[in-house]
Amino acid sequence: MRSPVPRFRDVERQASGLQPVQCLPPCHERQNIMWFIKDACGIVCAIITWLLVFFAEFVVLFVMLIPSKNLTYSLVNGTLFNSLAFLALASHFRAMCTDPGAVPKGNATKEYIESLQLKPGQVVYKCPKCCSIKPDRAHHCSVCKRCIRKMDHHCPWVNNCVGENNQKYFVLFTMYISLISLHALVMVVFHFLYCFEDDWTKCSTFSPPSTVILLILLCFEILFLFCFVIFTHSEGIEKLKREDHTWEKTPSWEAIKSAFGGALSIAWLSPFTDLSCQKDTLDPVTMFPQGEIIEEDVIKIPLEHH
Repeated sequence: MRSPVPRFRDVERQASGLQPVQCLPPCHERQNIMWFIKDACGIVCAIITWLLVFFAEFVVLFVMLIPSKNLTYSLVNGTLFNSLAFLALASHFRAMCTDPGAVPKGNATKEYIESLQLKPGQVVYKCPKCCSIKPDRAHHCSVCKRCIRKMDHHCPWVNNCVGENNQKYFVLFTMYISLISLHALVMVVFHFLYCFEDDWTKCSTFSPPSTVILLILLCFEILFLFCFVIFTHSEGIEKLKREDHTWEKTPSWEAIKSAFGGALSIAWLSPFTDLSCQKDTLDPVTMFPQGEIIEEDVIKIPLEHH
C-alpha cells in the first residue's frame, strides 16, 4: 500500500548546496582514488574476460591472419581487430575501476536531513545496511556493500556494479565485445572457405586438426560473448524487482546523453574521456553535517525533536 504522504527519495539531486560540482546533465560524483571491489568471484570473472579476449587475439593473429598470403587482408583486419580489442579491454578496465555512483556512507543524520531544507510531509528513506539516505533509483549492493545510484545490476564479469558513473564504460565494453565477436566470426567463415578450397596444410601454421579445434573453440567463445551481451542488457534490477516508477521518467535520448556525459560527439566512443562537468564555485561545501545516525528507515519531514 502506498504512503499517503509525498514520496521524496532523490534527496542528493535536490541538495545542490552540498555538492561542489554540478554537471550538465546532472552531476556524476567523481573520485580521485581508484575504485576496486575485493570480491574473489568478480576478480576471477574479470581475469577470465581478459583471457578470452587474449585467446581470440591469438587465434585471429596466429591461425588466420599471419599465415594468410594476402598481406593487405592481414594488415587491414589485424589493425581493425586489435583496435577494437584494445578499446574493449580499456572500456572493461574503466567499468571495473570507476566508482559506479556509491552513496556516501553514514549520512543518515538529523543534521544532514535538516540541511536539505525539505518541505513538511516529504519522506526520505535510509538504507539500514550502510546508514545512507537513499536517492531515487538507488539500490544496495551486497557485493559492493554500498548503495549505488541508478544501479542497473552487479556484473561479476567487470567485478563492479553498473551504475550512474560507469554505465557509459559498460555499454562501450559490451559494444566493442560485440564488434570483435562479429568480426572474428566473419574471419572464421572466410578462413574455413579458404581452407576448403586450398590445401589445409598451407592455410595455417598449425596442423589441420589443431586449426579446426582452435577455430571451433573461437566460435564457442563468440557464442558465449554474444549471450553475455544479450543477457546483461535484458533485465535490470528495477525490472527484476518489478518496482513502480515513483520518480520522474527521463526521455530516452536525454537518459543516453546523461549516461554518456553530454551532447552527441566522438567522445561517446572513447573509454578515455570522463563525463563532462562544469564547476560551480557558488558553494564550496563538500562535507555533510556530522551527527548521530537516525534509527528509523522511513523518515518523515519534519523531524521530531526530542
